[in-house]
Amino acid sequence: MKKSSLILTALCVSVFVVGTSEYLIAGLLPQVAHDLGVSVGAAGQTVTAYGLGVVIGGPVVTLLTARMPRKGLALSLMLLFAVGSAVSAFAGSYEVLLLGRVLSSLSHAAFFALSLVVASRVVPEEKVGRATAAVVSGLTVATLLGVPLGALLGERTTWRTPFIVLTALTLLGTALLAVVLPRQAAESAGARAEIRVMAQRPVLLAIATTAVGFAGVATVFTYIAPLLTDVTGFAAFVVSVLLLAYGAGSFIGNIIAGRLTDRAPAATLRGVFAALALLLACTPFAITYKPTAVLAVLLLGLLATATIAPLQGLILRHAQEAPTLAVSVNVGAFQLATAMGSAIGGVIVAAGELRWTGLAGAVLSALGLVVSCYALPRRRSDAPAAQAGTRTPTTA
Repeated sequence: MKKSSLILTALCVSVFVVGTSEYLIAGLLPQVAHDLGVSVGAAGQTVTAYGLGVVIGGPVVTLLTARMPRKGLALSLMLLFAVGSAVSAFAGSYEVLLLGRVLSSLSHAAFFALSLVVASRVVPEEKVGRATAAVVSGLTVATLLGVPLGALLGERTTWRTPFIVLTALTLLGTALLAVVLPRQAAESAGARAEIRVMAQRPVLLAIATTAVGFAGVATVFTYIAPLLTDVTGFAAFVVSVLLLAYGAGSFIGNIIAGRLTDRAPAATLRGVFAALALLLACTPFAITYKPTAVLAVLLLGLLATATIAPLQGLILRHAQEAPTLAVSVNVGAFQLATAMGSAIGGVIVAAGELRWTGLAGAVLSALGLVVSCYALPRRRSDAPAAQAGTRTPTTA
């Protein structure tokens, strides 16, 4: 196996562990609430705390560590994540659990961003999209298998067991990274260079594309279960199967998008957002009939994660001088998009119009398409590849 393939595999495994932790606790809220003597609503705030840690803490950690060698930083972030998981596993109170979740979240965005940047540095320029998709596949597998299996383990034992397992897996992932990661110097001259690059108009537009465009997916997917049961009329078991199919579709869509991004990044991004807008606009009508509802869920799975590789590629292309902060902020933008889409969908659901969340999602995805047109260069000659400055691994 090539050294680059080993590195991508190690990064994918590590991202899988980090991604599993993000939503794992959502399936364990009743047990957490009962054990720690708080309400389910209060227990749910641990999910919110994690999300805020990703959005706010990720860029801060990235700036503070801008001058660290990349390999040492990757290992340090994984160890921080392990500490957070261990604190969560053995938390004796609600406050300690919150602390553990925040500690884990501080490494989430920074590590994911670093993984994408490192992956883009160990492959040829024409394979950056595929490398990005390989790393992102760790997240899709976490959603497909990690979260449900972790929740099942927690239900059969105790909610603490999955976090103990995550801690062990994190340490194993750290050891794997220590063996296969090449030594790389810091990607920039420091925090000022990172901030200067991120403040450029194309980079800000690319981040805005993420925040607005991906919110369309969250507007619908957050409420997909009640949509399929209350409007379509599926049984709860069938919904679970469909969600599993959605996860499988997300994995496939991400891989395909990575390959297409290497060939035509602009066309891939615009095509995905155009297809998303069309699909979401049709969803309110498709879900009234079971066969078309199934097709809509499968297509949504394929398209949802297909946005990630071209969006991250867009960031890397515009911020290649000092990309880590920009990528980290873009990771937070996905979190912001999820929060924004969920809130908009919640307003629609509260108004008794559950069926029509797709129309709001379509508008957001269409807006993402419009913003992407400004973020992407007009001519091919204006679009240096993400890794025009691709380097071979260097010694820190």
